[in-house]
Amino acid sequence: MSRRTAPHEIVERALGLSRADGCVVIADEESSANLRWAGNALTTNGVTRGRTLTVIATVNGGQGTASGVVSRSAVTADELEPLVRAAEAAAHAAGPAEDAQPLVEGVPVSPDFTEEPAETSSEVFSAFAPALGESFARARAGGRELYGFANHECVSSYLGTSTGLRLRHDQPSGTLELNAKSPDRTRSAWAGRSTRDFRDVDPAAVDAELARRLAWAERRVELPAGRYETLLPPTAVADLLIYQQWSSSARDAAEGRTVFSRPGGGTRIGEKLSELPLTLRSDPHEPGLESAPFVMAHSSGDDASAFDNGLPLAPTAWLRNGELTHLLTTRHTAKLTGLPVTPGIDNLILDADGTRSLEEMTAGTRRGLLLTCLWYIREVDPATLLLTGLTRDGVYLVEDGEVVGEVNNFRFNESPVSLLSRATEAGRTERTLPREWSDWFTRAAMPALRIPDFHMSSVSQGV
Repeated sequence: MSRRTAPHEIVERALGLSRADGCVVIADEESSANLRWAGNALTTNGVTRGRTLTVIATVNGGQGTASGVVSRSAVTADELEPLVRAAEAAAHAAGPAEDAQPLVEGVPVSPDFTEEPAETSSEVFSAFAPALGESFARARAGGRELYGFANHECVSSYLGTSTGLRLRHDQPSGTLELNAKSPDRTRSAWAGRSTRDFRDVDPAAVDAELARRLAWAERRVELPAGRYETLLPPTAVADLLIYQQWSSSARDAAEGRTVFSRPGGGTRIGEKLSELPLTLRSDPHEPGLESAPFVMAHSSGDDASAFDNGLPLAPTAWLRNGELTHLLTTRHTAKLTGLPVTPGIDNLILDADGTRSLEEMTAGTRRGLLLTCLWYIREVDPATLLLTGLTRDGVYLVEDGEVVGEVNNFRFNESPVSLLSRATEAGRTERTLPREWSDWFTRAAMPALRIPDFHMSSVSQGV
């Protein structure tokens, strides 16, 4: 299919070719620009573009409605009809879909549905790249080496259905990950930023933060495994709570399979999970963290349904003032559980009444650990949402409000739900980049959390 063919025309052609009882077509027009560097020098840069087409066919039968989903990239004009027929064949071969619902209708047409897709280019780095070069010079003079990458992408999604929906959403996403290392590679520090356009990213400020952390690491202190008062920075809080959000399917909870299951049956909605006045929420219109205001499901699962495509999304509080208020539902699982329809939204914000920055919280610490970030997070026990993982790129010892040195890394074993119940202080909410999940989830705002007894289960030898 020609690159000159407009995405909305592709959607219309695919819908026109459909012989199924129902059809959903999603065209994702993608473009990205990136920079990579190592040892205080730019190594590569590039720009990519692509298009993915997803066709969802629904077929009514005596026992229910079946669905078939086929997605392909770089579809040519000759391949469009075979793609639609493949989705229809998949629907005819499948049994009735458990999550079958009438396709969504009655949503106003997006006024820009027929306009050209938004695109990114290397111009997004026009101010960032020179500032990064200046940071290389400062780092070189300061005896440290900078490694990392900056990536910006824009995805314009066009969604059309046989019920008349014509919706469009543009999603810009940018990430900066920067590592500073000592020349002998014994000290390393990391910082990351999430952005929509790189106009709010200051490489000099990030480099200054890393220089301070490398200086802290000039003194080394060995500590054993154990429970320590620990300051979790916003990036670590985001990684933990994003995993919690991904694990908050209402159906799984109602069936007794997760940490949100109530003993004896049902869910824990209505229970107090934290004594702090924490509100965990998602809002597609959150300033700076805007995401799609309608459901875009390329497939079905317990927390998403292809039949819900186009369903409008509203601001949702998952936790309000420490109380669990909502779990993830589709229209189907909402009926199964008797809960409201609350689909997933592509951002996550934890609000608290804290006003102190991480630096101010550090100054108020008698003795404890200050983390940089977490990585290699994996689930151990879904019944408690016990997670394990490693600290990385700097764990620091704080004594009497001052960072006195770097300590060894640890493996941790903790549940984010348990951490919320034990947190004694939440700082000021700020936008952050979740390091572990940045390939899939970048729109988050979190406070730092003080945990009085974070479980460092063993010592790790990683840097």
